[in-house]
Formats: sequence, C-alpha cells, structure tokens
Amino acid sequence: MVQQLPLHFEFRANQTFSDFYPGSQQEIISHLQHCVAGTGEQQIYLWGDSGQGKSHLLQACSHQAYLQNLRSFYFDLTNINQFDPSILDGLDETDVVCFDNIEHIAGNARWEQAFFNFFNAHRDRGQKLIISACSAPNGITIQLPDLKTRLNWGLTLKIQPLTDNDKIAVLVFKAKRMGFEIAPQTGRFLLTHYARDLASLWVLLEKLDKASLAAKRKLTIPFLKQVLGE
Repeated sequence: MVQQLPLHFEFRANQTFSDFYPGSQQEIISHLQHCVAGTGEQQIYLWGDSGQGKSHLLQACSHQAYLQNLRSFYFDLTNINQFDPSILDGLDETDVVCFDNIEHIAGNARWEQAFFNFFNAHRDRGQKLIISACSAPNGITIQLPDLKTRLNWGLTLKIQPLTDNDKIAVLVFKAKRMGFEIAPQTGRFLLTHYARDLASLWVLLEKLDKASLAAKRKLTIPFLKQVLGE
C-alpha cells in the first residue's frame, strides 16, 4: 500500500555538523553550510561511496536550516516504491530540501517526471537543493534527459574515501562525542579485528559504551576481547 509522507521529519540528534568528523572534508562542509545559509551555491550534488557520511551531512544541513528558522526537509529515496511521487507536491515552497540516494529514482518514469517538476518549481523560487548519490551525475541512469541535465547544474562535490588512519580518528572523535574515550591503538584494534565500515563501527561503539558503563571499566584491549568474544 502506497504511503503518504508528512512534510516533516525527526532530526537524528547525533547527525549534526558538530557530530561529523571533518577530516579532509572541511571544504565540503563549508560549501554545504554556505548553501543552507544562502551565501553559497543554490544546488549541491554530493556523491561518494556508501558509508562515507553523505546521509549524516544531509541531515546536518536540514538541522542547520531548522536552527536558522528556515523550512527544511530531508528524505531518503532508497525505498521510493513505498511512497507516491505526490509527496513532492508543495515542496517547492521549502527553503532547504535534501534528497538522499537520488540514484534510486533512475528508471522510474513517474518519479523522474515528478522530481523534474519539483526541481523546476523549487529552483524558480530561489530555494536550496542538496542531493546525494553513489556516483557522479552522469553515472546515474536517469532516463529523462532534461532531469539528467539539471542534476549537473550547481556544484558537484565528491566525498573522499577514508583511510585507515582517518577511520581511527573518526572512532576516537565519535567516542568522545558519546561521552567516553578510546585510545588510537584501541581504535586500530577494532578496525583490524572487528569492522571496517563506519555503520558497523557505530553499532560496535554503542555496544562497547554500554558494556564499559555496566562493568565500570575502561575500554582496554583485554576488555574489548572479553566483551566482543561473547
């Protein structure tokens, strides 16, 4: 059954700009913040591999818009078959719209046409649009030529892959934001023995945080082996 999506969403409290480890992405963050504030590009297309933080950054843009008393909207297009394209109706009046995983509308004629219509109306009003995808605009198999052209408008930014050292720094940063500490060598141990993608590492940190609080112990490597060996 097709669902109608209300034009609001719940912000993820831990997906703001302050919760994002900038690393080598500081220039991208700056462009996004200026876009939201109306002092930069009107449209940004952000692309990169899965697990690099695109969804986090789009959530952060929506959150920043909210803090600036702007109307904002975030929507993940991954499961578009559950929704009707009519959810786009009226979005052209929203100050900042963020669409995650735009590649999922490719080949869906109704969604492509609806997005094209939204795009034109939204842009004509001077509103800001931020899009994410797994590849550059020309790498997406959009069938509607005019829509494919419009995805190339504005500024295209690529998130650079994280090195192992970056991931360790992210782990240390993320743990500190959660209220506990892990040493860099502990982060390397986790990366080497348990998980390499960020989504799995976040789940792991949640588990370790709870275990550390329950046992009232620091996250030493022997303690990690004990907890993760269960």
